[in-house]
Amino acid sequence: MEVILLDELKGIGAKGATVNVKPGFARNYLLPRRLAIPTGTKAANLFQELERQKDLQADKFIASAKVEAAKIDGLQINIPAQANEEDTLFGSITSADVAEALKAAGHDVDKRRIDLDDHIKQLGNYDVSVRYFGGVTATIKVWVVRA
Repeated sequence: MEVILLDELKGIGAKGATVNVKPGFARNYLLPRRLAIPTGTKAANLFQELERQKDLQADKFIASAKVEAAKIDGLQINIPAQANEEDTLFGSITSADVAEALKAAGHDVDKRRIDLDDHIKQLGNYDVSVRYFGGVTATIKVWVVRA
């Protein structure tokens, strides 16, 4: 019996895959637990249409993410901070500070999208990546300068 899987099942297949399983397994396990739907039914056609619409919407989100990433890719921002003679900061620069500096530059970016390996604790130049939907990233240069 051919079914379309609604969830990923280990050893059977990925979500959305059409697999051939024994009728008893489908009838007694997959269908009652709503883990699959039979192919050739109206439900299967509806599922395929919904998946197509999700893919189209994801493509739109990725396109808009690429536009947003292109706006800030290569942008350089300065963040003034107090430091001692060895260029060690009194405190640290976090993703919230980078987001605030980006907002001051006219780009509203959520601090959770900013990838810092660790807090910045030295004066200098740092490459910081900003994540967007669908794996789209942009890299900005952050200059931490003495205040």
